Amino acid sequence: MSKDVGTKREQEKALVSQMIALYCRKKHGGKKGLCAECEKLADYARSRSDHRPFMETKTFCSNCKVHCYQPVMREKIKEVMRFSGPRMIFTHPVAAIHHVTETKREKRRIEQEG
Repeated sequence: MSKDVGTKREQEKALVSQMIALYCRKKHGGKKGLCAECEKLADYARSRSDHRPFMETKTFCSNCKVHCYQPVMREKIKEVMRFSGPRMIFTHPVAAIHHVTETKREKRRIEQEG
């Protein structure tokens, strides 16, 4: 595994953990740590990231043709991302801006290939 892929995995795990923490804090009222349900989702998401194919070229799950998550967990993470994504600009602005720019770059790439 190259350093770039390893770094990318760690950044992805950190970002999804931040999104789940934001979701849990706002939806489940947790002051310290995650509730059991969100902790399970966070562990699952991190383990999926460790085994994700196409990590070298992957941008975001929504752009991937191969979904690594089981259907139930996929729905849960989608709910977290729908909720946390727009709020990340207030809690993690650099990550939010990076996400927007990468999404636009990926859409342009797909349009050029298509």
